[in-house]
Amino acid sequence: MSQRFNLRQVAPEGYKAFGPLYQYIEASGLDRKLVDLVYLRVSQINGCSYCVDLHWRDLVKAGEDQRKVNSLITWKEAPFFSPRERAALAWTESLTNIAQTGAPDADYALVKTEFSEKEIGDLTIVIALMNAMNRVGIGSRLAPAVEAA
Repeated sequence: MSQRFNLRQVAPEGYKAFGPLYQYIEASGLDRKLVDLVYLRVSQINGCSYCVDLHWRDLVKAGEDQRKVNSLITWKEAPFFSPRERAALAWTESLTNIAQTGAPDADYALVKTEFSEKEIGDLTIVIALMNAMNRVGIGSRLAPAVEAA
């Protein structure tokens, strides 16, 4: 597949508008590895190959255990995730699949056991931003670069 369009080139002001959200997330106080786990899980659910590759690399570069990263798709069964991470991932799946889930009260109750209301708001922004970026990546057919061996 070839790339359909480059958002940075065809809509530079729109592309730049995402920047302040990334800056907000960086300053939010949420743990960087948790944010990257959420970015990666959203991207796995949506099937954005570019974003999966990017966020997998970010986690490995940050020193996250590779078994944990490789087990993200099976986080409900894998023993590598803390209760806080599990609550964040459950909220991530609920919001990413919102057309099917409707973000039920039970999912909110779970995330509320591990996060303050401000943190839930920030986590929701993280999830929303990555869902938006996945739609840009998938819609434009953005693909990870193939590196020479």
